Amino acid sequence: MKNLMITGLCAATLALSACDTTMMNNDQLGGAAVGGVLGAITATALGADTDWLIIGTLAGAAAGALVAQNQATGDCAYSDGRGGYYRARCR
Repeated sequence: MKNLMITGLCAATLALSACDTTMMNNDQLGGAAVGGVLGAITATALGADTDWLIIGTLAGAAAGALVAQNQATGDCAYSDGRGGYYRARCR
C-alpha cells in the first residue's frame, strides 16, 4: 500500500508538470504533494479500490497545486453566474 501511494504521488507530480509550460515553483510542488497524500488517505479511508486510489491521489495533487498557485499569485476564479468564470484578486 505504501509503495502504491508513493507511485501515485510520483505519477501525479509528473502529470502536473506536463500540463504546464512553465516551471512549477516549490509552493506548487509542495501543494501537489500534500494534496496527493490527502487524496490517497481519503480514498483509503473510504475503502476505495486501486483505481479510485490513483484517481484520488491525482485529483488531490491537482487541487493542491492549484490552491498553492492561487495563494502565491493572489488570483482566484469566480463564477460569473452565466456558466463561465473570471479571474480576480482573492477575497
